[in-house]
Amino acid sequence: MPVACLVAGAYVARLAVMFTLAWTHSVAKSEWQEDWRATPGGLVLDAVRVEGSGAGMEPPDDAVREGRFYVAHPRLPPQREVLLRRSGATADWRVCMDGSCRPMGALLPVDLPPADADPVRLIQCE
Repeated sequence: MPVACLVAGAYVARLAVMFTLAWTHSVAKSEWQEDWRATPGGLVLDAVRVEGSGAGMEPPDDAVREGRFYVAHPRLPPQREVLLRRSGATADWRVCMDGSCRPMGALLPVDLPPADADPVRLIQCE
């Protein structure tokens, strides 16, 4: 069964079949969450939750307000790879699996060379 992996240079961190990527916008301080699923055809984005709008964090057009988030279900084809940028100037990505969230840096070695720390590739792996 395929799972997702984070790849940073020679380092690989295996994730679950289903997981959430989350981050907080550096200016607007609003949260963005994406629910991903590894499938034999690639990585599928099942849902997007956006806490607010502004500073390039607009909810998708078909989003519906549910509690503090706008929720949408994108219709994208499965992705072979997703590049995750890490500037170091903002809080790290959070990776959530099985009800627990951790910074991406907790899943990858903390002493990554700068060239391996950004970007991190999200891919499907066996």
